Amino acid sequence: MSFDAPLFSIIIPFKAPGPYLQESLPHLLALAETDFEIILVADDAMDVAALTADPRVRALASGPVSPAVKRDLGSVSALGTYLAFIDDDAYPDRGWLSVARAVFEASPEVSAVGGPAETPPDDPFWARASGAVFLSRLTGFPERYRPTPPRRFVDDWPTVNLIVRRDAFFAVGGFDTACWPGEDTKFCLDLVHKKGGRILYLPELFVWHHRRPGLAKHLRQVGNYGLHRGHFVRVHPETSRRPCYFAPAAWVLFLAVALAYGFFYVADGASPAPILGTLLSLGFGAYGLFLLAVFLELRLMRQESPAVALAAIPYVALTHLWYGLRFLYGLTRKTLTSSLGR
Repeated sequence: MSFDAPLFSIIIPFKAPGPYLQESLPHLLALAETDFEIILVADDAMDVAALTADPRVRALASGPVSPAVKRDLGSVSALGTYLAFIDDDAYPDRGWLSVARAVFEASPEVSAVGGPAETPPDDPFWARASGAVFLSRLTGFPERYRPTPPRRFVDDWPTVNLIVRRDAFFAVGGFDTACWPGEDTKFCLDLVHKKGGRILYLPELFVWHHRRPGLAKHLRQVGNYGLHRGHFVRVHPETSRRPCYFAPAAWVLFLAVALAYGFFYVADGASPAPILGTLLSLGFGAYGLFLLAVFLELRLMRQESPAVALAAIPYVALTHLWYGLRFLYGLTRKTLTSSLGR
């Protein structure tokens, strides 16, 4: 093994070191694959020796820039053949890099690999409720949040668990630093649809990822996702004009029609439109059944506790509402200013 030219460069962007990094770093240093370096990219210069004496860990100071910019800075400084991206509030399974290495060495046509980011079992109650929102087939992409066989090729994957060949990364030009969140979507689109690369989903390539600890932070996160996905429908339609992304916005428009119906027909005592009223009643009934199906899936198939599964239901409803509103706003935006917050 050579510390001058490691096989993997693990790149972690964050604002400042904190409890999450202190938890993550020992897991990273205990990986079964030992041929790696860790590049910590923080706003300000930091004392790595205060965290670890391991010579494989070094730090860069980026200033107050977005995680996308930090990842690009870390990549330019990286020495590894493969660039492994993970967040500071996540930590890997011990075989994380070993799984990736086996695939890269056996399959030269694979440009990148990605895997699920599971909620840690010791996350607090409301963080688990936040994570449960994403576990159901009915509410999104559960393969991103739990191992979901089989292996398959994908064209969009989050940077909380994404490992890329160095040459493929720089052939694309790195992350589009004008975008965050969403830099991963833009990068994967360029890699797959413009450069002909291939991203392989590996259910056994997993990390643990802490969820937002309260409703406000949860909604801020999904609102940012909705805003950028709506904007990407305009500017990067190849991977964003998919029905699943439009569904929450359609529900918001349905609610707007229902409010208008209640205002113009019911509140004013006007003659109701019976067909419209029936359709609205059916819509609300269908959504109620949908929420029931989500609860049953979380409880019976995902083995969430009754309390977590029940708490996830209002989270699901509010997630659809806020994501849909932000998605519609994103559709109207020709440009977006990158956010720096979590």
